[in-house]
Formats: sequence, structure tokens, C-alpha cells
Amino acid sequence: MGEISIERKHLDRLLADSASTYGAPYQRAFAQLAEERRGRPVAEILPLLRRAADEALLGFRDADLREQAQAISTGEPYVFRVTVA
Repeated sequence: MGEISIERKHLDRLLADSASTYGAPYQRAFAQLAEERRGRPVAEILPLLRRAADEALLGFRDADLREQAQAISTGEPYVFRVTVA
């Protein structure tokens, strides 16, 4: 399970808000990778997640992205906690 901290003013970067240009694209990218890359090596998935997170301006730590990539690789559900400051 991953954890990220995000400032309240940037919460829209994470949530799927139709008015947001941030979170929804990352959620779509994650879902697409989960569908297309299941069973593939973490090393192949990780840079794709990093690019999607960077484009969405999300502050995932490397360890968080590695956990997400591992979940995609194994097909396991991924759950993370968000702390809003």
C-alpha cells in the first residue's frame, strides 16, 4: 500500500474531476497499464507510470511507483492512502 501527501490546493491533481486536467489522465493511464501490462516486468512498467505521474504533477515517491508497477505486474489490486495537508 502506498502513501502520498498532497496539499489541499492540489487535490484535483489526484481526483477524477471532470474539470481537472491532472488526476483523471493519471487514473486512465494507470488503468490502461493495468490492462495492457499485466504479467510484464516491473522494470518495463515503472518508467511508464513515472511519465504519467510527472505529466499529472503527482508527487509519487519512487517506492510508491514501484509498488504500483508491482501490483500491475502481478494483477493484484493497489490501494494507497492520501494525506491532505
